[in-house]
Amino acid sequence: MAAPDSCPSIKNILLLDSEGKRVAVKYYSDDWPTLSAKLAFEKSVFTKTQKTNARTEAEIVMFDGYIVVYKFIQDLHFFVTGGDDENELILATVLQGFFDAVGLLLRNNVDKRTALENLDLILLCLDEIIDGGIILETEASIIAGKVATHGLDGAASLSEQTITQALATAREHLARSLLK
Repeated sequence: MAAPDSCPSIKNILLLDSEGKRVAVKYYSDDWPTLSAKLAFEKSVFTKTQKTNARTEAEIVMFDGYIVVYKFIQDLHFFVTGGDDENELILATVLQGFFDAVGLLLRNNVDKRTALENLDLILLCLDEIIDGGIILETEASIIAGKVATHGLDGAASLSEQTITQALATAREHLARSLLK
């Protein structure tokens, strides 16, 4: 039987704006037990990395005993954190999968406003990539495809649907889930 630590794991995924404020974050470990500890970590990671130019390729930094891989686009900053014994290439692959899946889902219109308008898709994206810190998927097209099928057929958001369409879609999803 393999040792429990042999599987790569992710500590958190952060999506922050250009001021270091939260857009979407998920923590998968108890290393930051309180909200204030999480906010302090986010602020310090943002402060440490904001002067770098991580727009073309992902950058890697050791920070407070963690490996942080990050990349920026427009006014969004993407971060993936792992323990100091994690493989940087695996962390970078997770980051690139998240980065590219968000780009696909937002139709390459990746900025804070669009991200906030489609926050449900971004959070679903995080759920498709990581579960409890364990990496499930890193291929952007597969992640985006799964999110699109969860996201009400990917055709229209809830706000764009009429009540009748929303009820029909909900009924269809319920029927599909009962038949599984």
